[in-house]
Amino acid sequence: MNVTHEKVDAKKVKLEVTVEAAKLDEAIRKSYKKNVKNLNVQGFRKGKAPIAIVKQFYGIEVLFDDASDFLLNDSYPQAIEEAGIKPIDYPKIDITQMEEGKDFVYTAEVEVYPEFDLPEYKGLEVEKPVIKVTDHDIDHEIEHLVERNGRIESKPEGAELAKGDIAVINFNGKVDGVEFEGGKGDNFELEIGSGMFIGDFEDQLIGSKVGDKKVVKVTFPEDYQAEEVKGKDAEFDVEVLDIKGKEFPEVDDEFASEVSEFETLEELKASIREGLEEDAAARAKGELNNNLIKALAEKAEIDIPEAMIESSIDRLVRDFEQRIQQQGISKEMYLQMTGQNESAIRDMFRDNAKNVVKNDLLIEAIVEKEGIEASEEEVNAKADEITKMYGDQKEELREMLMKNNRKDLEMEVTTAKVFELLLESAKVTEKEITVSHDHGHDDHEDHEGHDHEGHDHEGHDHE
Repeated sequence: MNVTHEKVDAKKVKLEVTVEAAKLDEAIRKSYKKNVKNLNVQGFRKGKAPIAIVKQFYGIEVLFDDASDFLLNDSYPQAIEEAGIKPIDYPKIDITQMEEGKDFVYTAEVEVYPEFDLPEYKGLEVEKPVIKVTDHDIDHEIEHLVERNGRIESKPEGAELAKGDIAVINFNGKVDGVEFEGGKGDNFELEIGSGMFIGDFEDQLIGSKVGDKKVVKVTFPEDYQAEEVKGKDAEFDVEVLDIKGKEFPEVDDEFASEVSEFETLEELKASIREGLEEDAAARAKGELNNNLIKALAEKAEIDIPEAMIESSIDRLVRDFEQRIQQQGISKEMYLQMTGQNESAIRDMFRDNAKNVVKNDLLIEAIVEKEGIEASEEEVNAKADEITKMYGDQKEELREMLMKNNRKDLEMEVTTAKVFELLLESAKVTEKEITVSHDHGHDDHEDHEGHDHEGHDHEGHDHE
């Protein structure tokens, strides 16, 4: 086999591959053996016609499709190895010569890993967040615990309905004196202030007592989904059957022992502080790593092949779909809710995908230049770290990771080493920030994951 190659541009290579005529003859015989059982030749039982008769009856070309597949599958992997290239997509094949008794010749045009100059990666100037956990943060977590452990109970007789209460009501709505679909409910639990009902329906009930009957007047919005009532005035006959309020526990030692394994409130607070500080440290480390790779990426010029960007978008979209599914929203529901199409979702992730690919290419280039490797011990430790929280399923999951995802584990280890290397020489300035209560301390990712490095956090990767 003879292979020549030329660069089409910075990210595309064209190979010309010549396979010996003897190999073509062998592939034709192999194709004959595969196809002869399906070829009917007069005078021969099905599958028994000799190859010479098949050629004469059908023409040699009937065997070419499979023969060329055999040759391409066999020769292409050898050709790219001989040419020393790293393809990132399927090749565009063009067979230029296929004739019995002659060499088999084809060209393969393929996108390859882009060549680029790795910029100086030592001495990067970056900001390191120092995340302080305050007493306010502890109190905020305690408030969540109190909220989660509140009990809903009927209010005493004579109590007036207030914002935040739950009114148990019967209601019957009419437009122009006529009942309409969806305008009636019995024993309906309505939280006052939730905005579940239109207009100021809920506000008009404030001050009511159990047993009260009221007429609530509202106007349906012009864009209301039900055609027969949009923009119209409606009257609802409402009867208040019960008023429920949330009773919250006192924050004391007894509360701590009921909601946790700790006996005292101080022990519970100490545990919450420890958890928040661990999360804050992980978040700070992730953001520092993010800043390191971002600083390096800003110095690098890489012409990224479209196939790599599309593949990265595929992964980000899959992750996004899994996240919304965990919230009970299917992809179809999301598209309907947002008025978008699938193309718009892919566009939403495009810039982020470019960043992911660029950062991965830089990390891989440093791994190669520095000769960074993952030892067996380090890979095992990474598998243990990932599976430690899975209890009884830990061993089964660990075995699966080691068998099917070993390369990913190795990449996790080598990527972490790259960040350690970058940090050793970096010029770091610290910036003190506080824990954000908008996201909660469970939302921060460990940025040592190879496919998470340097995501553009102004993008949409944390929906």
